[in-house]
Amino acid sequence: MTGLVTIFGGSGFVGRYVARRMAEAGWRVRVAVRRPNEAIFVRTYGAVGQLEPVLCNIRDRESVASVLQGADAAVNCVGILNEVGRNTFGLVQHYGALHVAEEAAKAGVQRLVHVSAIGADARSKSTYAQTKAQGEEAVRTHFPNAVILRPSVIFGPEDQFFNRFASMARFSPVLPVTGGGTRFQPVYVDDVAKAAMLGVTGQAEPGIYELGGPEVRTFSELMEEMLEVIARPNRIVLNLPLFLSAAMGTFFDLLQRLSLELFKNSMLTRDQVANLAVDNVVAADARGFADLGIDPVAMEAVIPEYLWRYRPSGQFYEIRESAKRMRS
Repeated sequence: MTGLVTIFGGSGFVGRYVARRMAEAGWRVRVAVRRPNEAIFVRTYGAVGQLEPVLCNIRDRESVASVLQGADAAVNCVGILNEVGRNTFGLVQHYGALHVAEEAAKAGVQRLVHVSAIGADARSKSTYAQTKAQGEEAVRTHFPNAVILRPSVIFGPEDQFFNRFASMARFSPVLPVTGGGTRFQPVYVDDVAKAAMLGVTGQAEPGIYELGGPEVRTFSELMEEMLEVIARPNRIVLNLPLFLSAAMGTFFDLLQRLSLELFKNSMLTRDQVANLAVDNVVAADARGFADLGIDPVAMEAVIPEYLWRYRPSGQFYEIRESAKRMRS
């Protein structure tokens, strides 16, 4: 079956990959975003008129209902890592998911895919994790046949994980991390998009799938591997104690509020510290990629393809190193 799919957050990191895959499969794609003018690039993923950015604010129920009219399927990729202005965890990740599920059911949408996260837990100390769990519950209540995807930390060319720390490593001899011993199972963004496509096309059974790549690494190990890729192994990975990180996060949060959000805390929040204290790996009894027939891509096969720009001399690093060896 092909038809019309509405992708909430379809120009974001994960959403753009879902949009591209759906377009390649022949679907018409409605990319629902807050700033359609900044999402024009998605039109290049398919034929003329196949992908169209449309205005939608997931916090507004009427806005959600309008972009679901006539849709055969929907994918919700909207999520935030820190709160700014009206974009709070509760309004975006709980009530936003509620709006999508309720309005999708009312509009007669046949299939719904909801992108959540490993660690979604209503009992968590993290508001992020709590609202992810509340969003999942809202989806299950109002759209029982939904496919819910819980990825671990996601990597890819546009990620805010490896890119962020690689950028820091270019200038700083020390790379501070919080929760250095916390385990992650990094997953390639296009593998998450494949799973979403299977949900849209009905090839995935309803329910929850936890998505993790083939490698499990601690935060510190991930940073050390990243430093090897960008040819900066002399940098020091400094594991900050959780109490110190919590104090730093509290300070940055307070600074954001006192500055009336002129300073936006993209560095470290207290809520992120709470998240980083808990392992982020696929549960032993969870359904995952194997149940979807997907062989996840290894991290080592992808990150060198986009982290090269952080190496000394960037794209010319290997040429210069080869020339050095020839001279010696």
